[in-house]
Amino acid sequence: MKYPDTVSGHFIRRINRFVAEVSIDGKRENVHVKNTGRLQELLTPEAHVMLEATGNPGRKTRYSLIAVQKNERWVNIDSQAPNAVVYEALKNGHIPEFPAIRLLRREVTCGDSRFDLYFEGAGQKGFIEVKGVTLERKGIALFPDAPTARGAKHIGELTKAVQAGYAGVVFFLVQMKGCHAFAPHEQMDKPFAEALKIAEKAGVQILAYDSLVTGNEIIIGHPLEVHIG
Repeated sequence: MKYPDTVSGHFIRRINRFVAEVSIDGKRENVHVKNTGRLQELLTPEAHVMLEATGNPGRKTRYSLIAVQKNERWVNIDSQAPNAVVYEALKNGHIPEFPAIRLLRREVTCGDSRFDLYFEGAGQKGFIEVKGVTLERKGIALFPDAPTARGAKHIGELTKAVQAGYAGVVFFLVQMKGCHAFAPHEQMDKPFAEALKIAEKAGVQILAYDSLVTGNEIIIGHPLEVHIG
């Protein structure tokens, strides 16, 4: 996934969950933050950031914050990117765990639940929930970086789908390089971690991949070890 029109700047402060103040060519400007997580370890004063130009003259903010540089590497923070990256990788056969997909759809409803991706292939029909990961500590990618009742609900719904006979996958896309494993962030959100353990025991497959990230691009990387606990 490549962003067609980007500019760089430096982070000043976060005004609220959706808006931050940055410096672009020495001029202060409010920008949209495409991630409602805390991002405290990333959005630090003077951090080098990358912004996507919206091209929409009717919008209040001209730019969206999509990536942050940390320790000389880029971390993509666009919460909409993981779904697009995983979808693209699946379509192009770049995820070995899905070697024979013949049908792939986005945002598919099953009963009262809506899942990020629906797939068919190799005798399977199933759903994939994609989660973007931006938090890293000592080489371990952690999710979530803030409590998410909605996230635990999605995992529970996917578990029910597996119990009804579908294949189910939770796909954690780590939006950076430099991690060697993934684990649920139990100290931040114990209900989510417990829901993930229950899902794995019920037959839900848990996958994690890192990403190749530059200031204006993010593509699928390599699989990571998954430590559910």
